[in-house]
Amino acid sequence: MALNLFDSKGAGIDRQRFTWRDMVQKPISKLDDDAFTRVRIILMNGQELEALNFGRMAARCNADLRVPLAKVRRTEQHQATMINWLLGPDHSPLETTIAYEQVAIEVTAAVAQREPDPYLAQLYRFGLLEDFDHLYRYSALLDRLEGKDANNILQSYTDILPGRPTIEHHRAPENDVRNPYGKQADLLSKLHALAILAAETQTHNYYMNIGPLFSDPLARQLYAEIASVEEQHVTHYSSMLDPTESWLEQWLLHEANECFTYYSCLESETNHTVKAIWERFLDYELGHFNMACEAFKQFARRDPAEIITSVLSSPIEFRSQRDFYRQVLADEVDLRASGTQVVPLAQEDQASLTYRAEVNADGSPSQTVAAGYSWAPGTELTRKGTAAPRVTH
Repeated sequence: MALNLFDSKGAGIDRQRFTWRDMVQKPISKLDDDAFTRVRIILMNGQELEALNFGRMAARCNADLRVPLAKVRRTEQHQATMINWLLGPDHSPLETTIAYEQVAIEVTAAVAQREPDPYLAQLYRFGLLEDFDHLYRYSALLDRLEGKDANNILQSYTDILPGRPTIEHHRAPENDVRNPYGKQADLLSKLHALAILAAETQTHNYYMNIGPLFSDPLARQLYAEIASVEEQHVTHYSSMLDPTESWLEQWLLHEANECFTYYSCLESETNHTVKAIWERFLDYELGHFNMACEAFKQFARRDPAEIITSVLSSPIEFRSQRDFYRQVLADEVDLRASGTQVVPLAQEDQASLTYRAEVNADGSPSQTVAAGYSWAPGTELTRKGTAAPRVTH
């Protein structure tokens, strides 16, 4: 199945209605539902929050778009609520953190393999290895604080192993800015960048909100450390976007991206209730896309087909990407960033080395939390008396 965004006008904005009961549906089960249903939920909440934030900024700068953007944002607020409220109270904040990192790993790995631009594909692989290590550090924290096995959330789809060490993720700001994709980029490259940027922005915001709620000092420090890296990732991915795009071009691409990601979720969802939500919201986003097209014609006096140049025939694959990221880990764990480029370890910029020494001067929470930790299935269920000896990474 392929998705041609111009084939359907979708549901008109005046038909996109909610009630409070409609918005707050029965949440998924932490253990009974497939982990990739939760991956899709977290991913799509991030897409809706990105759409909300973009719409607010665009309205500040475009008087003519304020009313249509306000109408779209009202629906997207309620879409985000329905999606995010699908996460159940059986998830602790730390277990939800594990789920966020699974999203970052599996979705970024899927995108990296489909990305047509070799430079951008390498940038996805670079970020992937850092999210991979974050999962390992948070898994150690989950074991430490709650005595739980992170694999209860991951369901054996995603490995719990060290990646590029978090202590080495800290870079000078100038070494997190990348080259943009440019006007002639493939449409898929533009949608990939928006999708991953939305996911990383949501992750950053979640950690900034959740981190202060822990009483354990090491947990508070670890969230502070990884939230800082997530801000670096937001810089990394946002700089892929073309800064010469007009507000109207960006609105078109945002709506196209939401259609693309909902379509991807719909193609692979196994929970019938959640699948019906993806189908409904794809119809809503096609309506939003049509609104953006009409605005583009009216105010830019251009054909939206100049921007939306192809049919979307390759949805994001929601499945374990283990073979891919294991190979990336073996081949690229020692790569670093210098300016806009990914370089060998020996060529890392001195500004990053200086910054890293400063920020880690009092120690590294990510190193401390994983000292003596290696993942073993079952955690407390496999221990007798005191904790079993573990291998230090």
